[in-house]
Amino acid sequence: MSVRIQPSSQVDESAELGEGTTVWDLAQIREEARLGRGCIVGRGAYVGPGVRIGDHVKLQNHALVYEPAELGDGVFIGPAAVLTNDFYPRAVDPDGTLKRDGDWEPAGVVVAEGASLGARAVCVAGVRVGRWALVAAGAVVSKDVPDFALVAGVPARRIGWVGRAGVRLVEREDEPGTWECPRTGMLHDEKDGTLVERN
Repeated sequence: MSVRIQPSSQVDESAELGEGTTVWDLAQIREEARLGRGCIVGRGAYVGPGVRIGDHVKLQNHALVYEPAELGDGVFIGPAAVLTNDFYPRAVDPDGTLKRDGDWEPAGVVVAEGASLGARAVCVAGVRVGRWALVAAGAVVSKDVPDFALVAGVPARRIGWVGRAGVRLVEREDEPGTWECPRTGMLHDEKDGTLVERN
């Protein structure tokens, strides 16, 4: 299965695209970016220089992934979601001089395996979204998101837990602290604000 790149997209020759990856119209993939196997880069999406993306990742239309972000396997970035990279964004220095690449230090967002960001969600520079977490549409993530957490709002706060299927987990009445996925039946244990899958 070969890489598919639409003619209207811009893919730098130094970027690496894994087998079966598709890049749709008007998308831009910058220098030294690396995408794994079976990825989909939607129309108008942007992948910054040196960004690292795992296998089977979906970037929906107009998603913006600024360097040096890292996305794990199976990550979903919704339409027009933004992963920022500057703690102190300014176009100019205090003296009015236009800032250049060497005038600031980018801080990438990390999105761990299986996590999803809803449409127009924003992740502020330097945050980590945990494994299989779900960020609601329009949320602004300003602090790290635990594994399996469901977060929403501005700023984003945890409002529940989700499993690998993305469905909100339900706490078992007969076993407090044990959460069950209504779709898969998989059990999870909550302790001290973290959730782990039961083996």
